[in-house]
Amino acid sequence: MKLVMDVHLQGDSARVAAVAFDDWAAFEGTKHYALDIAQVEKLARGELDLRALPWFVQLLDAHGLQPEVIVLDGFVHLDARETPALGRRLHDTLGGRTAVIGVSKSVFKGTDTPDQFCIFREDETPALIVTSAGIDLGAAKARIRAMHGRKRVPTLMKLAARIAKGNAPA
Repeated sequence: MKLVMDVHLQGDSARVAAVAFDDWAAFEGTKHYALDIAQVEKLARGELDLRALPWFVQLLDAHGLQPEVIVLDGFVHLDARETPALGRRLHDTLGGRTAVIGVSKSVFKGTDTPDQFCIFREDETPALIVTSAGIDLGAAKARIRAMHGRKRVPTLMKLAARIAKGNAPA
């Protein structure tokens, strides 16, 4: 089983969502999950935002989920020097048993992203930035490219975002 996970922060609260799927080309998930976080700490200025890390783990534990791969809206590494980001911290927290693929629509502020991290899912659209831990970068890029969706962002990633925002049922 694979999961797409996302988080949406709103004021002092947050909602974590996950969409389970079996096949990379799936157009719908096999099951949806959500977890509401009642109180969210403010992010300290200039710090890497790792607030979602315990929430992702809490959702996995609450439902007994042990996915082989997690796809996140965000970064695993911030740059080519593999500076750890949320995805890498999640991979490490899970003991390295779950591969994590980060997909971002833009580069991390203040970094230079080499072409090796970029994929195009649609002609004439900006690239998606793909980083990974526990899976080869080339394999991760191929998996994201194979995901269902005619647009830039894969369908299941859009669904996880809608669930996190409360715009789709969990």
